[in-house]
Parts: sequence; structure tokens; C-alpha cells
Amino acid sequence: MDQLIDTPSDWVTAGLLLVVLILVVRSFVIGSKLKRLRKSYKQFMSGAGVEELESVIIDLKQRLAEQEEGQNKLKQSVRSLNDTLKKKKGNIGIHRYNAFAERGSDLSFSIAVIDDAEDGMVLSGIHGRENTFLYAKPVQEGQSKYPLTPEEIEAINLASQRGSK
Repeated sequence: MDQLIDTPSDWVTAGLLLVVLILVVRSFVIGSKLKRLRKSYKQFMSGAGVEELESVIIDLKQRLAEQEEGQNKLKQSVRSLNDTLKKKKGNIGIHRYNAFAERGSDLSFSIAVIDDAEDGMVLSGIHGRENTFLYAKPVQEGQSKYPLTPEEIEAINLASQRGSK
């Protein structure tokens, strides 16, 4: 009895016993992990069966469709506001000049009030020593059915430049 393991078959038996012991321990570890996984799965699925998951997904899809519809309406509103804003007569150009080169100073003026499409009006004031005459002309696409003076054209160009900034 001095030696517990004498023969090669004893060695094989001891080795197999060690392998079986390792496999048993491994089996308990895997079983424990499987038990925790099963517990997590039950918690996740409790009260949320397949039919309920389907309804949750359908509800989410409907909400997404509603949000997309709302977003499209907002985009359309922004486009409409942008178009309306372009039609506002907010581009102003002022050109001052001396209508009578031999006397006076730059007291005459032309003011253009137009939108981005160059629709609006031009207002000119011719200042003389005793009188000031005021003229208004409608403008469509940068032109008028009445003859435009170079100063009025300059005022329209100034207003157009301000609108394109």
C-alpha cells in the first residue's frame, strides 16, 4: 500500500476520474448560467407574449407613420411661409441724386420697394428750388409700363441686391 497508483490502468482510471470531475463542475457552472438566462427570459417575456409584442410593434409603426405625416405637414408649412416671405415687399433701394446739375445738391431721390421677384413700386421725388414733384410707378419683374429713369433703375438694382443677400 505504499503506492496507490502502481499500474498504467490505475493512471488511466485516475485521469478519467479527474476528467469526469472537471466535466461535472463544468456542467454545474453551465446549468447555473442557463438557470439565470431562463430567469431573465421569463422576466422579459412576462406579460408580453408574442401577441402583445405584435401589438407593441404595430403601435410603434402607427406612431412613426403619424410622426412622418406631421413632419411632412411642417415641411409644407415652411415651404408656404418661405414662398409668402419671398412675395413680401421688403427689399428697399434708395438712390439720391441732383436732378438739376447746374444748381442745388442731392435732394432728389428714387426709392424702390420690391420683393424677390422684383415686383413692387418705385417712388421718385424731383426737388427743385420752388417745388418738389413726386412720381410713383408700379414695377413688375424689374420693369414698368411707364418709362424708368436711370436713377429709378439704379434704385431697383440696389433693392434687388439687398434682396439677394
